[in-house]
This record gives sequence, structure tokens and C-alpha cells, in this order.
Amino acid sequence: MTDNKTAQTATSTSTSTSTSTSNPTSTSTSNPTSTSTVLVLGATGKTGRRVVARLRDQGRTVRAASRSGETRFDWTDRATWAPVLEGVSALYLVGPPDPEPIADFVGQAAAAGVRRFVVLSGRGVEMYGDSFEPSMAEAERVVRELDVDWTVIRPNNFTQNFDEDIFHAPLVAGRLALPVGDVPEPFIDVDDIADVAAALLTEDGHTGRIYELSGPRALTFAEAVAELAEASGRPMRFEDITPDEYVAELTAADVPTEAARALADVLAWLAEGHNATPVSGVRDVLGREPRDFSVYAKGAAAAGAWG
Repeated sequence: MTDNKTAQTATSTSTSTSTSTSNPTSTSTSNPTSTSTVLVLGATGKTGRRVVARLRDQGRTVRAASRSGETRFDWTDRATWAPVLEGVSALYLVGPPDPEPIADFVGQAAAAGVRRFVVLSGRGVEMYGDSFEPSMAEAERVVRELDVDWTVIRPNNFTQNFDEDIFHAPLVAGRLALPVGDVPEPFIDVDDIADVAAALLTEDGHTGRIYELSGPRALTFAEAVAELAEASGRPMRFEDITPDEYVAELTAADVPTEAARALADVLAWLAEGHNATPVSGVRDVLGREPRDFSVYAKGAAAAGAWG
């Protein structure tokens, strides 16, 4: 996920609640971000750009890095690594589609003085990570082996996938077809993810924790689309289709077959109900409830998300 669109389309499959994992090797306890720079990777993505905004609102020094943003960073161009790491104490880590460079980059970051890592992962990565989004599993593995402050966030499917990602165009056309059945999903608002990430990057007390993040209410995709239709006043409907039909529709829209099948596999996992239960991660970190899907629907509709 550079806010990797493929990963965000179906970013969750687990039944556990917010969990904590001890990190026996980490000894750092001071806040490393009080006076130095926070590096945000994927800074033009859905979560990254919101994390940047929140940190700057707090008066933090932020380096917003991406392939096309204000500070150039490219996982495939190692010459861009050292410049973005200079003077950085804390890092928001959004991995690339290919996990191969993660270990080297994280090792270089730690050697350069980065003491705090907040990793964007996905709920259920421990089950599907190797097959669907290996960079998530690899990023988690690498930071947990270092003598640093690390925290992992594992969000559910993003609400903003309905207006900023792969669900958007079908909804504008009036039909969202997915092989997910009627299993509910507690969609997580990306603004909540950003609030959590900003807190973890700047506050102590979260070292060695894995926070699973969801919204407060689980809806089926049909229910979610119905709420979006009501909020926007536009004709929208959900249709449950088979995985093979879904792959065929994606490939007809020029999505590579391998990517289409990976998405279908994860959606099939969603249909089994692995992540249907809301979890408490947002409340555990922020001390408040996450935003309800209806708040997102009304706000996005008012902004003209679907025309």
C-alpha cells in the first residue's frame, strides 16, 4: 500500500479485536518526534496525505514523501532513500506492492536514526498477507525484529474506497457488483486511521502494540450502497456476483488478470465473515468512538463525490 489501491480495496480479514504484542528488544521510551522530523511515506495516498495534514496542524515538522509529491521517494530508486531519511526520528511506513526492498529500507532507516515506526498494515494480514499483500506482512516482520519503537495498525476496508478508489466508478454508473454476499463489514473511515496514526507517531505508550481498526457499525455492502444512494440522491444498487463473474468484469475493464483474481480471493474471504465484527482500536488509541458510516456518506455526498 502506497495507499496501494489493490490492497485498500479489501484490506481486512480477521476476527480478533485490538491486540497488543510485547516487544522485548525495544528500549526506547522518549518521544522522538518532539523536535525532529516525521517522515510520511505514501504522502499522496488516502491515509498518507491525511496523516501529513494532521501532523502539520500540530506544528510538527513533516517530510511528505512519494513518487510524485513534494519530496521524491521511490522504493525502486535507492538513491532517493538517504535524502528522505536525513534528520528523521519517526516514520509512517506504507509499503510498496513488491515487498523486496522493505527490509533494506527499514534497516537503513534505523541506522540513520529513525527510532519510531508506525506501520500501515491490514486486518487479517496474518492470514492472507503472503498471498495477497505480502508487503504488509513483510513490513510488520521487519520492524518487529529491530530495537526500535514500533506500532502496527490493521484497518478494515476503507469507507473512502467508495469515493476515492475502485468502488467509485461503478457507483457513479449506478451498480456495484462484488462477490461478497450479505456478510457485514465494519468499514473504517480513513480520517480515523489518520487520527490514530498521528497519535501513534507523536505519543508514547504504544510500543509493541498491534491495533486493529474498524468503524462502529457493520453493514453489508448492499446496506452501505443503499445509504450512499439515499445520501447522494442518486440511483445506486449492489449486486452480488460470483468470483468468476467479478474477475471477468475487472479484466474487461483492463485490470490485469492476476490482480483481479487476487481481489476476488480477498473478497471471497470477506464473504466468509472473517472481519465482520467491529473492534475497539480507534477507541483504545483516541479515547473516542470511530466515525459512523452515515457521517461519511453524508459528507461525501455533500462534496459531490458521485456527481
